[in-house]
Amino acid sequence: MTISLRLNNEDSILIKKFAEINNMSVSELVRQAVLERIEDEYDLKAYHTAMAAFREDPVTYSLDEAEKELGLK
Repeated sequence: MTISLRLNNEDSILIKKFAEINNMSVSELVRQAVLERIEDEYDLKAYHTAMAAFREDPVTYSLDEAEKELGLK
């Protein structure tokens, strides 16, 4: 898949230099940055969901209790 991106000259230079300094192509830099952003958004959503569930039922378990509950011990 090919994706086009419009950048002003300053942004283009900054991105190219950053990629060069980090020994990666611009494509790899953009790919990595986008995937990290998606992962961060997903993690944040999971955090908010977990916190909402905890606020409704603020029960916590020790590691031993969790292992027993999951049949790991």
